Amino acid sequence: MSNAISVHQKKKRGRPPENGRDPLISTRMPEQDVAALEAWAAAHNLSRSEAIRRLIQKGLDSEKDA
Repeated sequence: MSNAISVHQKKKRGRPPENGRDPLISTRMPEQDVAALEAWAAAHNLSRSEAIRRLIQKGLDSEKDA
């Protein structure tokens, strides 16, 4: 007998499973808030996403101190 024929399974459609990735949270902001956020991010050499994460953490930390 010969070797079995290998069968290539088709890739599943749609987005890949998250497998440990953080959930996506989207929000809408007024233009002036986005501009202030981007200015703060640029001043701290951060991406917009990292700036949002750090500002949220600062806010949460200040709640603990109060």
